[in-house]
Amino acid sequence: MADTAPQPSSLGARLKGALKPKKSRNRLVKKPPSESVSAEIVRRNNETISRSTSTLLGQDALKPQSQKPQSQAPHSTAPDTALIDRHTGERRDITALIHGLQDSFEPGQDDIPEEFDENRPPGEPLIASLPPRLWHKIADEYLSPADAASLAFTNKTLANILGPAPWEALRLPENHLNRIQFLAPMDRHLPAHLLCFPCATYHVRIHRGEEEPKPPHVLNPLFICPHAQNPLVPPPRTRLTPNRNLPFTFVQLTTRAARYGLEYGIPVENMFRRWKDTASGWSHHTRYYVVKNHLFLRVISSAFAPAGLPLSGQRHLLYSREDYSPYFSVCAHWRDGELMNLCKCALSHIPKPRQGNGPEQQLARRIDSRIKHVPTATQVVSQCTECKSIRRCTQCPTEYLIELKLAEDKSDPLQKFKQSISVTRWSDLGNGTTPASPEWAAVNGEAEFDSFKAIGKRAVSAIFESQDSDFIPYQAVKSLNPKGIKAGEEGHSWY
Repeated sequence: MADTAPQPSSLGARLKGALKPKKSRNRLVKKPPSESVSAEIVRRNNETISRSTSTLLGQDALKPQSQKPQSQAPHSTAPDTALIDRHTGERRDITALIHGLQDSFEPGQDDIPEEFDENRPPGEPLIASLPPRLWHKIADEYLSPADAASLAFTNKTLANILGPAPWEALRLPENHLNRIQFLAPMDRHLPAHLLCFPCATYHVRIHRGEEEPKPPHVLNPLFICPHAQNPLVPPPRTRLTPNRNLPFTFVQLTTRAARYGLEYGIPVENMFRRWKDTASGWSHHTRYYVVKNHLFLRVISSAFAPAGLPLSGQRHLLYSREDYSPYFSVCAHWRDGELMNLCKCALSHIPKPRQGNGPEQQLARRIDSRIKHVPTATQVVSQCTECKSIRRCTQCPTEYLIELKLAEDKSDPLQKFKQSISVTRWSDLGNGTTPASPEWAAVNGEAEFDSFKAIGKRAVSAIFESQDSDFIPYQAVKSLNPKGIKAGEEGHSWY
């Protein structure tokens, strides 16, 4: 029989062979342990546990159990799939995990709080056993006037021993702050009252639960105070924008509501505001959050910025002509550092549109539209590394972010979208107990504060934005005053 020549394979067969995956591309999957191997693992673990138990409890404790017939239930040798590692086939030991949770369920002797014994003997005789001059020496030499008054307020025995001296000391004008420190902890007992700091007295809230910030031209008394119309004793407040302030009473109300309940103050959502200054053209948006009993503030100020402004035009856009302060929200240290220079740097990045409509100008516009790296007046402008970073004030817990955005101008029918400058400020206003709190006093320039040492690595802006769903891209936090020059109004770089 003659040998037959091999027939050529079809095109589909050849493509199938060419596209067939190689053996080296197959994934190596470890087979799960067999039933016999898993049963052997369980048996060995049980023997190990029995051997360790017999060592701890003694051999006699296990003899009665060894005499019992071992009944092999169907489920006794079946391994628990949750405790078997599917990669190695070993049984996971959760003994260390259980021992680690022991302290959580069984507190030690030191962790058990001491129970109050109603039948215990009163401590007043023990206090009275000490000589009165010793208590007077402690109150006069080792305690502040506020602490001495708190000691006398403890019980009748100490009040009779110390006499009226601690209360008379609090009435002195030089001890005004000590009187506030003595009254501030009583907030939890007076939900219908609010501490007035010019008077150092608790006043009754006349609009309980309905307090809200209002424009400056609207009278907004929260309580009846004899110093309400006295310009020599102004209430504590901080500047938000020109002609807009935040009284400290609203910081009290929001932090008290977060600390004790809504009956002590108002929800922080009642503080959100939007407004536009028609004289300057700047728009503002304020938002607040209470984080760990501290009130955090964010103010976003924005205005349309023409391109190619000279230095005088930049000053006209940024500064108020009344007091030469910025139109946007700033802290008390805005003159120290590079804040205003950074705003001018951001304004210089706005591209200037080509003037004229001649043939050369039209050709130049056509060329600019074809070249991608040449920005136009209607494109998003990128900033340099100096003016786009978040800046932190070195003397208070305040941070700034300067941005250039493309915003819609509804009042202009010809050019709907224009370049605008936006300045965002984040500040920590303190815990709202007294105006002498470190954060509030630092923001108003009344106390020394090292922001980089006190705040640490986490930024004020990150703490605020983490409370909301808003997300800001990562920005490097740099110092607002890298040279450390504190010249204030005497300096020449702020204007």
